[in-house]
Amino acid sequence: MRKRTLVSVLFLFSLLFLLPDQGRKLHANAEDSSDEVTDPPKVEEPIGGHGGLSTDSDVVHRESESISKKTLRSSAEKFEFQAEVSRLMDIIINSLYSNKDIFLRELISNASDALDKIRFLALTDKDVLGEGDTAKLEIQIKLDKAKKILSIRDRGIGMTKEDLIKNLGTIAKSGTSAFVEKMQSSGDLNLIGQFGVGFYSAYLVADYIEVISKHNDDNQYVWESKADGKFAVSEDTWNEPLGRGTEIRLHLRDEAGEYLEESKLKDLVKRYSEFINFPISLWASKEVETEVPVEEDESNDEETETTSTEEEKEEDAEDEDGEKKQKTKKAKETVYEWELLNDVKAIWLRSPKEVTEEEYTKFYHSLSKDFTDEKPMAWSHFNAEGDVEFKAVLYVPPKAPHDLYESYYNSNKANLKLYVRRVFISDEFDELLPKYLSFLKGLVDSDTLPLNVSREMLQQHSSLKTIKKKLIRKALDMIRKLAKEDPDEIHDDDKKDVEKSGENDEKKGQYTKFWNEFGKSIKLGIIEDAGNRNRLAKLLRFETTKSDGKLTSLDQYIKRMKNGQKDVFYITGSSKEQLEKSPFLERLIKKGYEVIFFTDPVDEYLMQYLMDYEDKKFQNVSKEGLKVGKDSKAKELKEAFKELTKWWKGNLASENVDDVKISNRLADTPCVVVTSKFGWSANMERIMQSQTLSDANKQAYMRGKRVLEINPRHPIIKELKDRVASDPEDESVKETAQLMYQTALIESGFILNDPKDFAARIYNSVKSSLSISPDAVADEEVEAAEEPETTEATETKSDDLAGGLNIEAEPVEQQEENTKDEL
Repeated sequence: MRKRTLVSVLFLFSLLFLLPDQGRKLHANAEDSSDEVTDPPKVEEPIGGHGGLSTDSDVVHRESESISKKTLRSSAEKFEFQAEVSRLMDIIINSLYSNKDIFLRELISNASDALDKIRFLALTDKDVLGEGDTAKLEIQIKLDKAKKILSIRDRGIGMTKEDLIKNLGTIAKSGTSAFVEKMQSSGDLNLIGQFGVGFYSAYLVADYIEVISKHNDDNQYVWESKADGKFAVSEDTWNEPLGRGTEIRLHLRDEAGEYLEESKLKDLVKRYSEFINFPISLWASKEVETEVPVEEDESNDEETETTSTEEEKEEDAEDEDGEKKQKTKKAKETVYEWELLNDVKAIWLRSPKEVTEEEYTKFYHSLSKDFTDEKPMAWSHFNAEGDVEFKAVLYVPPKAPHDLYESYYNSNKANLKLYVRRVFISDEFDELLPKYLSFLKGLVDSDTLPLNVSREMLQQHSSLKTIKKKLIRKALDMIRKLAKEDPDEIHDDDKKDVEKSGENDEKKGQYTKFWNEFGKSIKLGIIEDAGNRNRLAKLLRFETTKSDGKLTSLDQYIKRMKNGQKDVFYITGSSKEQLEKSPFLERLIKKGYEVIFFTDPVDEYLMQYLMDYEDKKFQNVSKEGLKVGKDSKAKELKEAFKELTKWWKGNLASENVDDVKISNRLADTPCVVVTSKFGWSANMERIMQSQTLSDANKQAYMRGKRVLEINPRHPIIKELKDRVASDPEDESVKETAQLMYQTALIESGFILNDPKDFAARIYNSVKSSLSISPDAVADEEVEAAEEPETTEATETKSDDLAGGLNIEAEPVEQQEENTKDEL
């Protein structure tokens, strides 16, 4: 023990002698290096990289100071922007631009182009890709919230020093002057990327930009600018070596802080760059559960509060090496990792034969943001070649939006997205599809669409018109195929072939479902699109007098037409039940003719444009000109009732009746009122009168002339003929004729101008049938004299009530006393 103590004392004495000399040496070294920067070198953390490049501390200090002050590096080579670039950036920075989001779309698009270029070169020379991470063709986005820096990096072809000066300092693209003038006048920068100036959109959100780039044929350089008319280029000796590619660092403005949020960047990539060919990753945070050691104090507290269990005994037990296992607990920890943002594949780039039904359905849900389990009714995937090449995918949604037709002509909403080289451009080009097909969802991607013109010129461009024409044809083919594959739509002659082919039941009733959801759009298409009217007419569906409640087509109707029938018969009204009882159908049904029921208000407008189909004319059975076979006695009847028709027309002069004729459409009804061939029908008059802002005076000239058609075989008409022949001035006969006309108006679907007059005639007719004098009136009501209510009456109400109930009224005190006795 004494030996150990002696050794310890000697060791302490030796330390005391050595410390002063060592201290003097440290002080001397500090004085010799007083002019040097003692801060350790600072290396900016690379995007997804590991480690850094050690540099001279003076350089690091100078560069970090430059970045903090956002001034150009003193050692860099200075350049002046081209005049047009300065004007352009001045407009971008100072314009009140509402949609700054496009900057990320443009930078990602440029990064994709750079990756495309290196991939193309790698087809002939694989060595250009390099090795390791450099060979990965990807785009990475990273945030530095503390410094307000947003970085976008790609491993594309990169830029040499000359490329940086040429590409970012000048604009050598035709049409840029016009673009600048357009922005100065209108401030519309929505399609800034279409003019080859997409990079400068970064100044919408940043006031200082660094572009670090490395090309295989040159060293790594840095381009930097504050958009103040100058930019600088210098060789990069302080940042991490990129290997190859470009990194753009945006020093965001104070008002652009929203772009430092991960959720905002994810939304922008999903919206604009979801289908870029290359993976786009974000350095994102997430919370994970990890096992962390328990502090000794915390462990002791837990032991005192809880009873020891078998698990705790095992944790406290010593392991094989004799060491005690440390207790742990679960805790949430924030970690960072690369999150892939564009995991949905651009299926339109593949062959339709290679894409499965599940992939089409998944892509539809992603494209339309429809997260239900319903599959689209149909889809069309095709590539168009020729003067304008493009790829497209169109979908028929499973349901129509609730507001599809509420603001049909006022809404500019379109469900078709326009892409150029997988980069989303806009979904506001309603010129790609007509309004009646706006319910379709999908996208169009063109590599050859010229986008170096303004939006207004683009909408009128011949290429866009060609795309529109092909899209309409493909859309109508897709809908027609949906009908063709529906077993309910197949003609009876073809059903056996379908049964043999083993047609499944999934497609049964699909077209009926489509028609119930979007049938009105097809009708609007017939009205609006004269060029495709015949194609659209093939898609029409309706019920008829012979369809047994099922939908039928014009082709099926024509196939069932009677021999010698030249016209397609139809009738319009508010409901099928009402039309089935219409007097206009009596003789047609008896003779076996089929009549179409049109019950939608838009059908009245539809039939003004659909004049014929497959050389067959359309005939409204409630209008003049109906021909139903030949009547051998037509001339005789006309001559026999000539006096009656002439007399009746004279008596209806005040009712604006153009003529009274013998009818060939009636069987059991005495008379009906029809309109002229090119005037409004009764149903159309009703529709127009119900319009909120309708003007009765302006509508008068559109009302067709009314014609009263009488049934010469009806007993009422025969009797009326005899009465007129015996005494044409008989007032009762005139009254009957007027009443019959008004009744015919109502039965034919018209609205009476004077319902009170019609009601009075009905009551007079009832009086006559009951042998009541026409002058008899209702008895006058005899009003009883009202007696004023007295105070006595009020006071005796309670007594009367008690007396009525055989209850003797008692004082309140007596009632209380009786109650106590009973208790």
